[in-house]
Amino acid sequence: MTTHKSWSGTVFSVFNYTFLILIAAACLLPMINVLAISFSSSTAESAGLVKLWPIDFTLKSYQFVLNKPEFITAFLISLKRVAVGVPVNMLLTILIAYPLSKDKRIFRYRNTYAWYFVITILFSGGLIPWFMTIKATGIMDTFWALILPGAVPVFNVILMLNFFKSLPPELDESALMDGASAWQTLWKIALPLSMPAVATLTLFCIVTHWNSWFEGLILMNNPIHYPLQSYLQTVVVNRDISLLSSADQVTLATVSERTSRAAQVFVATLPVLLVYPFLQKYFAEGIMLGSVKG
Repeated sequence: MTTHKSWSGTVFSVFNYTFLILIAAACLLPMINVLAISFSSSTAESAGLVKLWPIDFTLKSYQFVLNKPEFITAFLISLKRVAVGVPVNMLLTILIAYPLSKDKRIFRYRNTYAWYFVITILFSGGLIPWFMTIKATGIMDTFWALILPGAVPVFNVILMLNFFKSLPPELDESALMDGASAWQTLWKIALPLSMPAVATLTLFCIVTHWNSWFEGLILMNNPIHYPLQSYLQTVVVNRDISLLSSADQVTLATVSERTSRAAQVFVATLPVLLVYPFLQKYFAEGIMLGSVKG
């Protein structure tokens, strides 16, 4: 059976696709421009000739960036932050969300604990109490200052909680009748069925840890402990040349400041761009299955 769109439906489809293409272009064109600048010579960039294609193609900016020990150190700190922070986030998210997804008859104080976490989204103690609390724990200027303050992402807990609630309760009852404990039910039944949500929240955590820069600036006293985004915020955005070595400042005479900044920004973006395609297929499914209720 062949279906024909009405005139208004056709107009809407054309408008919708045009709008989405413009949104996609608005997201992609700045990135393409940054990439073109990073591969262009300093002369072409200074003359304003670079748009969406490199002029006088060169890799000098990337050689400059990859030979900077400060950049490499910050890059490795960010990788370590993702490697440690994401498992911590996901483990705590799952362990909190699973019991909170149970009915009040099973988990007696469910609502009390649920509101305890929700209130942290609605109200904040402020920046100064947050800073003083972290300072009192003695983790200032250490790697754990980047991990522990945000170890429980409450928004992710709510998404995971809703996903667990969408699973048939008969699965738990069946596992209980077969002698499975609550731990076995979680790890062997509920979690394998929740892979779309887990993949989606893992992507959220990766992007959050990789893009966070504020914590590094506030909680690190020594710039050598900065994660990559804090380093870029200092050198690229604020243009603080105190973090550049004397050799770097000499090299900037042949590699323009803008091409070197473009190369640093693109290298910092590359890891997320590489990870995202592998998790993107779970993204829509993981969000929608945790939000639709019958």
